[in-house]
Amino acid sequence: MLPFKVVYSDAYYLPIGDHVFPAEKYRLIHKFLLDHGFAESSDFITPQPATDRDALLVHGDNWIYKLQTGSLTARDELQMEIPFSEELVEAFFLNAGGSILAAQRALEEGICINLGGGFHHAFPDHGEGFCMINDIAIAIRRLQKDKKILRAMTVDCDVHHGNGTAVIFAEQRPPIPVAATSSPAFRITSGSDETASKPQVFTISLHQLNNYPAWKPPSSIDVNLPDATNDDQYLGWLDKTLATAFSQFQPELISYVAGADPYMNDQLGGLALTIPGLKKRDEMVYRAAKGRHIPITVTLAGGYAQNLMDTVHIHANTVIAAKEVFGEGSS
Repeated sequence: MLPFKVVYSDAYYLPIGDHVFPAEKYRLIHKFLLDHGFAESSDFITPQPATDRDALLVHGDNWIYKLQTGSLTARDELQMEIPFSEELVEAFFLNAGGSILAAQRALEEGICINLGGGFHHAFPDHGEGFCMINDIAIAIRRLQKDKKILRAMTVDCDVHHGNGTAVIFAEQRPPIPVAATSSPAFRITSGSDETASKPQVFTISLHQLNNYPAWKPPSSIDVNLPDATNDDQYLGWLDKTLATAFSQFQPELISYVAGADPYMNDQLGGLALTIPGLKKRDEMVYRAAKGRHIPITVTLAGGYAQNLMDTVHIHANTVIAAKEVFGEGSS
């Protein structure tokens, strides 16, 4: 039995046909965890879809209207890079509901993982890069609206820059100094001049520089990794980034985006992390949260390995690493 709950539904499946995004991965991760004895059926909880009201905390009226009425333009669909359908809208809203539930449970129990979600390319007024709505932002804004939290931090470790999330929270950044650094890879952005009594979200993105999206709007901290960055290099940057972030900001919740696509054999990535290296990445983020007694919610985001089961293994390891770090007797 896991020492935390995992949010999952068979209906997370995205009906997008023959596509580089492996829509069946959610069911395969669930099956992998059960078949290999890492989880029991009682460890999983089923979400309800996010409501339009939830989505409107992040997205504009016009975009939600388009989604609910099927009135997207050809440009809208081209930007999303996935074929529109009513069933797809339902799946995305269910994924967002899963991220809300995972964030709520994380506050109560210290950690909760959503086997879906992580759609960080969705902007307030449109979708991009296989992302229709931004479940990460919706979950944070819902908790802020419910006055459960004031301050949150996103730690985005997908291979692609979290552009939608960066734009959504650009007006909710805390004021931080811009630190001098000798490395062009490390960028710290000064936030707007807000008081400590207002909602604040500190955004972090570790991503491959020479990759999608072409325009990378500033996060609070951006780490622009060079091609073929390996395990040791990546973990070194992650360690430095977390230390810098926590010296600047104290969140009440961490939203961890645990993309599988920094993997060396990913079709849409160009970094060189191994499967064990990605598990160490997860462990580092978990230990940073646990050591500071900060609740952490997790979404899985992208993963496009040439061998689908590599992606499944990487995502399953995100759950397994949490079990090891948060289990009884863990350090």
